[in-house]
Amino acid sequence: MAKSDLIGGELWEQYSQRVADRMNNPRNFGELTESDAQKLGGRLVIADEGAESCGDTVRLFWIVDEKTNIIKKATFKSFGCGTAIAATDMMAEMCIGRTVDEAAKITNLEVEHALRDQEDVAAVPPQKMHCSVMAYEVIKRATSIYRNVDISTLAETDIVCECARVSLQTIEDAIRINDLKTVQEITDYTKAGAFCKSCIQPGGHEKRDIYIVDILARVRAEIERERNPHRTLSAEFAKLSVIKQFKAIESVLDEHIRPVLARDGGGIELEDIQPGENGIINVHIRYQGSCKGCAGNVAGTLSFVEQTLQKNLSENIRGVVV
Repeated sequence: MAKSDLIGGELWEQYSQRVADRMNNPRNFGELTESDAQKLGGRLVIADEGAESCGDTVRLFWIVDEKTNIIKKATFKSFGCGTAIAATDMMAEMCIGRTVDEAAKITNLEVEHALRDQEDVAAVPPQKMHCSVMAYEVIKRATSIYRNVDISTLAETDIVCECARVSLQTIEDAIRINDLKTVQEITDYTKAGAFCKSCIQPGGHEKRDIYIVDILARVRAEIERERNPHRTLSAEFAKLSVIKQFKAIESVLDEHIRPVLARDGGGIELEDIQPGENGIINVHIRYQGSCKGCAGNVAGTLSFVEQTLQKNLSENIRGVVV
């Protein structure tokens, strides 16, 4: 069967000849039995994995030398699309001769690379890259069975891009370290979103718990807050109701201002909050104790109060003594 017959349509040219060949003639298709394991002097491991999004399933067979943990033979059986068959066939072949720990480190990106005809030309269309993820997952399943541990102990946490196995932490770090500002830049640096694109934003091939556009927006906001704390504080303070603004100012007065004034027998009361022009917030205060009538209240003390409120709440605050 020709590659064009297998795939059809305009997409067929985006598949490598190696993928088409393994769709037609998988090298490692079939099942292994206890009898096979005895002949090779190893332990039989059988693992099943399925993809909820498309209904594909795969069963992986290993025969492992328990003295060396080397996989002596690997085969598979699959119910799925041709891409999944080709990827799983290559994955099974890559397991042979490796230890279980080495096989567990095989990624779906390595499988896709091994299926390329040319080093710089992808083996499958981007929207079919997710088909290789199942091959990656079934290795984890087989490893957990062989080690007799729960698969959750082997699973990577917070994977955002299933196709390239890129974690949330990797994306966050890439944005911060390289000051990335667009989704395309994130893809260029991490490969996240380079394939089926489901992880970029809602509405893709598969639903995700978290999307790159949301991660980018959140981390960029965090960076902006870190770089311009006063500007961010001002925007958040301006959104508060007058009552909440009043409480926020009182909190800063109690924590940062009143204790300082009290050392010299002074005090301060918040009288009112009045909006001014161009977003200015006029905070009316009244001095008490030694501060009352002090010649320095206009310059020194007022400046201290105003700067403290600006630093902690909003750069738009202006102090007004009444």
